[in-house]
Amino acid sequence: MKRVVILIIYTLAYLLSFAQDANHISDYNVDTKIYIVELKQQTEASEYNLISNNLSNLIDNEGNSYIVVKIGNQFWMAENLKSTKFNDGTKIPLVSDYKVWCSLFSPGYCWYFNDEGNYKTDYGALYNWYTVNTDKLCPLGWHVPRAEEWMILLDNVGKKEGGGKLKKIGNQYWMSPNKGATNATGFTALPGGSRGSLGSFFDEGLRGYWWSSTELDEANAWHSVMGYSSNEATGNSDHKKSGLSVRCVKD
Repeated sequence: MKRVVILIIYTLAYLLSFAQDANHISDYNVDTKIYIVELKQQTEASEYNLISNNLSNLIDNEGNSYIVVKIGNQFWMAENLKSTKFNDGTKIPLVSDYKVWCSLFSPGYCWYFNDEGNYKTDYGALYNWYTVNTDKLCPLGWHVPRAEEWMILLDNVGKKEGGGKLKKIGNQYWMSPNKGATNATGFTALPGGSRGSLGSFFDEGLRGYWWSSTELDEANAWHSVMGYSSNEATGNSDHKKSGLSVRCVKD
């Protein structure tokens, strides 16, 4: 009889525990979509020590809002910078004329094809490196990444396939085949093209170029580049007069 009582007690305890767990899981699943998505992303990207996680939006001093993602231990803007002011409120000179652009040795920005209406929202602005070098381009608490910070990002996603994990999916922006694009990180890299040091515009739809704050020599600085025909993300140099996109990283 004693054994029967003990067995009944254990059975009731087990059923109560199971019911509590079931209630906990049920309650938890009411609002766990974000958790499930993050867990899936972490599992898929574990080979690269990658965590992609949408955070509170970043607001610049003009009121432009930017999605932020965490990749590894870094926090990145998931959109190109579109600010026309430095973080102290000073206006950045807008330079449309190609003759003026190619003669600049001071800060300046433009829109691709000088068409703000069609390019600002998606691609952001193109800045020369002298704008980057002021150290006042990004919102307070953020900065233009150094070359080594770009390399940390690429190490986190895997250099050979990293571009695919950073590029926006599909061919709405990227020319086909937009090779390897999964945007697994949420970084949403777009092919915003560039403005050359002589003032001409290049590569919209084909490539995205992003400045670093790392100077290589008197005339050139380091940048990151991704293209439609490759799933790699690489680094290169460009003339400081060139206009490239900017992504900010948290201090």
